[in-house]
Parts: sequence; structure tokens; C-alpha cells
Amino acid sequence: MPELPEVETTCAGIRPHIEKRFIKSLEIREHRLRWPIEKNLADKLLNKQVLSVTRRGKYALIHFSTGTLAIHLGMSGSLRVLEKSTPPQKHDHVDIQFKNGLVLRFRDPRRFGAILWLGEKPEEHPLLEHLGPEPLSEDFNAETFYQCLKKRKQSIKQFIMNASVVVGVGNIYANEALFAAGIRPRRAAGSLSRKQAERLVQEIKTVLSRAIEQGGSTLKDFEKPDGKPGYFVQSLKVYGRGDEPCFQCGQALKVLQINKRATFYCSKCQK
Repeated sequence: MPELPEVETTCAGIRPHIEKRFIKSLEIREHRLRWPIEKNLADKLLNKQVLSVTRRGKYALIHFSTGTLAIHLGMSGSLRVLEKSTPPQKHDHVDIQFKNGLVLRFRDPRRFGAILWLGEKPEEHPLLEHLGPEPLSEDFNAETFYQCLKKRKQSIKQFIMNASVVVGVGNIYANEALFAAGIRPRRAAGSLSRKQAERLVQEIKTVLSRAIEQGGSTLKDFEKPDGKPGYFVQSLKVYGRGDEPCFQCGQALKVLQINKRATFYCSKCQK
């Protein structure tokens, strides 16, 4: 599913095309997403100017003077900026058309995504108010992370995937960061030393930053706004490589389930 780098890539892709633009119309072909799209959404968007496009966790946020529209890509969603003459395909559920003739098109084959109006204080919305710090911000640092994980018995992989601890560290990047830090995913979070916590924080930042630079980690359902795939998938060290040789030691990588999520690791390189 699209994770933080994919959403960041999406925001960067659509931002120059829709910021400062005025909305001309809204076409909803399918209201039934993860949560139904509210029927009066057009009333809140028509003739409004996009002030900015930002990201919070895995939500793309489109800001207006009257409130904020949040878009979640779910398991298979994508946003693309197209000419209004581009015919919609089967899973193209929503078009936001701008007065300059461009259309922001939301596509979601599995319909696990969402389009929600958050109002004038998006940070106070129930979906956002309890989110932890952004992983690439200074608020996510070794000291606060170490204090937070003390005495925690759950696995360190589950811990860093908890959005109240740090946002946007999805399954792919949790696997990759733990491998880079040399930490087994099943280890109890509270068993990490201060030095290990510091290294894990740094590797989370490094892995996510590299993925953003390379355009996100492309799964079979995800495309960037320009329609081209990302390339970080070529750099994955463990994710999706169960039973294949570790790039560091050559030993076959292990695969297991943690909280119903596929988890890949090297039993020799990760302790």
C-alpha cells in the first residue's frame, strides 16, 4: 500500500499544478470509499482557491481558506493531474476540475482510500489529533524515542509502526530500517539500548529520505502522479526477499508474521 514516501511523492507531484488554482467543478462517480464521500462536498470546494498542499502521516492535505480536504490513498489509491479531456477509467472515482482545464483525478481499485473534509482546524480532527511526530522532523529524535520505548513489551516492529509513536513508518520501511539498524523485528521495544534506539531513529530517517528521493517504493497498484513507477523497490534489502540470500552475509533471509504483517529479517545480521 502507498506509505509515507509514496504520499510525499504524490504531494510533490500535484503541488505545482494545483496550488493557487481555483476549483471549477467536482465529479464523484463513486461515493463508497472507506468512508462515504459527503454529498455536499462540492458546495465546500466550488470556486475555492487551493492555498497549499501538505502531508500529515499518510494523508495528503489540500488547504483552502475555509478548511482542509484530506485524501488517503488506502491500499491502491493514486492521484494524477490530467487534462480534462482525458477519459476516466473504471476505477477513477473522483475528479476535481480546475478553472485552468486540469483535473486532479483520484483512482482507487480497492476503494480503501478516503476523501474527507476536515474543516478549519484539521489538526484537531479525530484522524489527525493523536498522530505522533513526523519521522523526518526534529520532533522525532533519539532521546524522546528512547524514553518512549522504555519498558514496552511489544515488538519493536509493531512499536515503530504505531502512528501515535511516529507517523508513516509502514511495513516496507519498518522492515528496511530494522535491517539497516541490525535489530530483530521481534525484539521487545523496551530491550533496546540508548545507542540502538539512536541508530534506529537515524535509519528510519535515512530509509524514508532515500525512498522519497527515489520516488517511493512501487507496489503493483501504485503509480506516481506522472504515471511512472518509483524506483526505491530496486534498493530494498529485505522486504519481499524471504529465503533469498542476505546482501550482507549471504545467509537466507527469514520471513514471519508480526501482527498479521509479513516481516523479513536476517537472523545473523539482526540481533
